[in-house]
Amino acid sequence: MTGITRRRLLVGAALGGGAIVAWTLMPRSYPTPLEVGRNEYAFDAWIKIGSDGVITVAVPQLEMGQGVTTLLPQIVAMELGADWRQVAVEPAPPSGTYANIPLAAKWSAMWMPFWDGLADEPDDLVAERFARGSRFTGTADGTTLAAYEMPCREAAAAARAMLAMAAADRWGVSWEECQAISGFIFHGEKRLSFAELAEEASGFEPPDPPPLLPEPPAEKSLPGEVDAPTAYPRLDLPSKVDGTYQFAGDVRLPDMVYAGIRHGPIDKAVLTDFNPFNARGIRGIVGAVKGKRWLAVAARSWWAAERALETMQPRFTVESLVDSDDITERLDRGLREGEAYNIAMRGDGYSSGGKAGIARIYEIEAGVHAPLETASATARIIDGRLELWVASQAPELTRKAVAKAVGFDIRDVVLYPMSAGGSFDRRLEHDHAIEAALIAQDLDRPVQLIWSRWQELLMTRPRQPAHLLLTARLSQDGQGNIDAMKTRIATPPANVEFGHRLFDNTTTWAAIRDSENIPDPMSCEGAMPAYDIGHVQVDHVPVEIGLPCSRMRGNSHAYTAFAIESFIDEIAHKHAREPLSFRIGMLGADVRLAQCLQRAARLAEWGGGVDQSGQGIACHRIGDVATGGRIACIASARAGEGGVRVTKLTAAVDIGRIVNLDLARQQIEGGLVFGLAMAMGASTRYRGGLPVAQQMSALNLPKIDDCPEIEVEFIDSSAEPFDPGELGAVVAAPAIANALFSSTGLRLRRLPLISNDGL
Repeated sequence: MTGITRRRLLVGAALGGGAIVAWTLMPRSYPTPLEVGRNEYAFDAWIKIGSDGVITVAVPQLEMGQGVTTLLPQIVAMELGADWRQVAVEPAPPSGTYANIPLAAKWSAMWMPFWDGLADEPDDLVAERFARGSRFTGTADGTTLAAYEMPCREAAAAARAMLAMAAADRWGVSWEECQAISGFIFHGEKRLSFAELAEEASGFEPPDPPPLLPEPPAEKSLPGEVDAPTAYPRLDLPSKVDGTYQFAGDVRLPDMVYAGIRHGPIDKAVLTDFNPFNARGIRGIVGAVKGKRWLAVAARSWWAAERALETMQPRFTVESLVDSDDITERLDRGLREGEAYNIAMRGDGYSSGGKAGIARIYEIEAGVHAPLETASATARIIDGRLELWVASQAPELTRKAVAKAVGFDIRDVVLYPMSAGGSFDRRLEHDHAIEAALIAQDLDRPVQLIWSRWQELLMTRPRQPAHLLLTARLSQDGQGNIDAMKTRIATPPANVEFGHRLFDNTTTWAAIRDSENIPDPMSCEGAMPAYDIGHVQVDHVPVEIGLPCSRMRGNSHAYTAFAIESFIDEIAHKHAREPLSFRIGMLGADVRLAQCLQRAARLAEWGGGVDQSGQGIACHRIGDVATGGRIACIASARAGEGGVRVTKLTAAVDIGRIVNLDLARQQIEGGLVFGLAMAMGASTRYRGGLPVAQQMSALNLPKIDDCPEIEVEFIDSSAEPFDPGELGAVVAAPAIANALFSSTGLRLRRLPLISNDGL
């Protein structure tokens, strides 16, 4: 195989229905994924340049507010030498060309459970074969840059070289002597625009390997208070401001009707009865569709459909009803008595030979996503083909599941990727897409299904609840130094369960059944502390709770960071140790995280968290020492007659090389507000198979006037870039809890911090 290189794409055959070639164990050909319009020229799977100068960049990731439709085009623009004002975006269709190989590797235990560890490295050929063969382009776990930065750079470098070749051919010079700047190819005083060169350039053969620029895309950090304009403002911002941006619920088709739906209690509900005659006086009703576990009504307006469903009073039977008191009892019993599986160990682990210095239990309720846009999908069957407009984080798996549900060959299902009005991983699930397709099939007309807020909350698969027991053996010097630490986590194997639903297309109850008593390392991520503790042990006790669970922003880091940082604070307080210096003293193996703590302390004017200062500190690392992202946060919070008030969150962040400072800041700030929501609410208990919280107002989400002052600074680093999306989301809650202890003297060991019982 001496002729095979590691280069992902060969270009030059993209026009006229050619093929994009991707190399794995052997060459594989894929149909050209981009459609070329009139006076448009494709340079590869990523870039089209028009005769009007517009450069269109394909984006295979779901835009759900995180800015991916700016980030990837920016990488292309910087490497290509394009004018940002001429860059446009096109959602990329599912294709093996755009496979997210790092995510496939990270999730290998989900799609290859019996060979766990065989394909868990990003450069593993088995993971690559799976991802390309299944057209897996999942948007999750902050893998966008890891998966797509280099393909985007290589594609742009190849296109830049082809444009230079076309210009050099006209001028009779060497193409290597030409430069690409702001949408033009220059050679001395001579210049030609990309628009003028696009047609000719598309016929040139690019060099292999492509001539990458010496430095990767990067922006320098700025102090938090500096408000400097960005060179790469969000491409989606103008249309989101003026309301023309298209989300999944904005699709309009000729003769389309609108559907509402009602589902039964959790889990395995069966529709038994409803009264259609009650809705006979409501105008605009087109028809009702009865599923085994749901009832839908389609009408000329969504409100008419909802009114009809209310009057029809659908009734369901359920084998067993999910109840939070029962869940709490199961988790508590599992924590104390359940069989534990060792997930991770450092040194000799935690030996019971010594006397435990301190042990604490932390309880985490189920966390709900509550995206602004509820589940929405539009389906149309025309000429034997099903068309589907939906926002999906796993579009090809959604397409596959829908095809099976309606009895179509997957080649006859077309998915048009739409943006999501928020997700937080909620759009990894695809029940609504299946339902929309079945309703459209039954009514034989285009249907747009929109779940009400109540149905969104009822059908959400929350982040799993968990009980954690943290135990530390302390040194004999009385200073609180930790010799050994053990974290025992009782929680459902939610990622194993989720994997069965996503990759095997199983029902929720079958996924729960097939996951029973299986250890889940992904449900324990973040439990191995960044601190330099010689002996550490992390154990998982799988607990079946009957509640379908899924992934959510922060995932297990949300509760492991809360428990560990609260625990460290408790040890520091018990031994009269200043919380900042106590942490820094244990971070000899992670100097970058120590720097984050020092920077956050300086910014927040940290006073030690004593004398009822109302300041609390927390830090966390996601990933390993070499490639992980770090954050340190200081919260200022108080409790009074009006409830808990968080007045300021100060964060110092190290995410390695920063590609887009503005987007990174937005992600950290948004994550901190998300973490504030998790600390104060964004959770529900269950009673009688129904969530107690049945509308947004019941989730105690922060309103605008609840949002604190936020100050964020980034630490410059030459390390590989790390996605900032989840760092703020996991560090805010422990910082707030520690701040409330500082101000009230009351230690809160439960998330959310504020429950029906109050403080």
